[in-house]
Amino acid sequence: MSVKPTVNKTLLDNGVRIVSMAMPHVRSVSMGVWVHVGARDETEAESGLSHFIEHMIFKGTVKRNAFQIAKEFDAIGGQTNAYTSMEHTCYHARVLDTQLATMVDILSDIFLNSVFDEAELERERPVIFQEIGMVEDSPEEFVHTLMGPALWGSHPLGRSILGSRENILTFDSQTVKGFFKRLYQPGRIVITAAGNLIHDQLVDMIGPVFSAIAPGNGFAPRSTPVDGSEIIAMHRDLEQTHLCLGMPGISVADPRRFACSLLNTILGGNMSSRLFQTVREVHGLAYAIYSFLTSYADTGMLGIYTAVAPRNLKACINLIMKEFRRLKQEPVAAEVLSGAKEYTKGNLLMAEESPDNQMMRLAQNEFYFDHFIPMQTVIDKIDGVTVDDLIQLASDCWGAGRPALTVLGSQADQTDLAGLIDF
Repeated sequence: MSVKPTVNKTLLDNGVRIVSMAMPHVRSVSMGVWVHVGARDETEAESGLSHFIEHMIFKGTVKRNAFQIAKEFDAIGGQTNAYTSMEHTCYHARVLDTQLATMVDILSDIFLNSVFDEAELERERPVIFQEIGMVEDSPEEFVHTLMGPALWGSHPLGRSILGSRENILTFDSQTVKGFFKRLYQPGRIVITAAGNLIHDQLVDMIGPVFSAIAPGNGFAPRSTPVDGSEIIAMHRDLEQTHLCLGMPGISVADPRRFACSLLNTILGGNMSSRLFQTVREVHGLAYAIYSFLTSYADTGMLGIYTAVAPRNLKACINLIMKEFRRLKQEPVAAEVLSGAKEYTKGNLLMAEESPDNQMMRLAQNEFYFDHFIPMQTVIDKIDGVTVDDLIQLASDCWGAGRPALTVLGSQADQTDLAGLIDF
């Protein structure tokens, strides 16, 4: 018999939330300090600041320099990292349960006491330039980056999380400190931990230091973008032409998200999916092809990526669009839907065994639903999706118009792509 996880939540007086899941069968603890602030909360002039702060957090505090931070994490056998998304920034680590207090001390210190030293900032600036260059040098990543402005235009969701080189050149210590103080407010901070831990002990470690954060004055609500359907074609001398199609999707909290996940699996989420079987197995046009979901608090996207020989670009787009039209017009076979459900449930249940995944899931649940959603509830919702739900969702999301399209490669300067992607 499986043991249900124990989830506890504590709200500090200033609004900081501490949520934990006890997993007594593991020997580690994964912890994340999350801020409900990301790239979409930046003005155009600030674009890239959230990501810059993510880097600078590890570059020194009042009592630790950058080397000491790295050395102390290594000394306890810890794994630490951070990432910035459109809506969140997360600083996380995983250690043996015996090192929990040390991990809490280091993560708390870098989050609350970073000095954002000007000299360190100057050293980190070229590192971020290299990160931007890595994306630009990777056709698969870059064609995804181009999808932002193609679907959402000049809205913050349409910009790169990394920002532009021009912006990054203008950021100084005062700019970083000002953004941090204005947006890193306690009401937007959630600390999650999963593993072999006791919640009350965790709160005793975290509460005293995080309670000291003064409440802020709030900031402007996020604006919702209008979906677009631009075509961005960029020429580059490559062996393959890389392409990304982006369709309007649904928000992360939309009740139809379970149906959308299954639809994505059927379309291009695994090796038995329609796109993989048609484009790769039957026609042999691509080595890799997949669909993916990107969901935010108020909008989302269903995307498709592949890379083909330049001469096969049009044929591939035609096959992809044929599968989209088929989803709108033909009910999915019951056995296909059943297979997608089992695939999805299997992945979710296996992910539950990881403290890292549970730590992240706790944060997502807290940010978007204000409470923990048991996995059995998710499984029941997946099981409840019907064939009619899928065809209705496809019709609602892609009833008319055309998707956004980004193309990168030697034949990317074609001007006759629009006619291929009309519904």
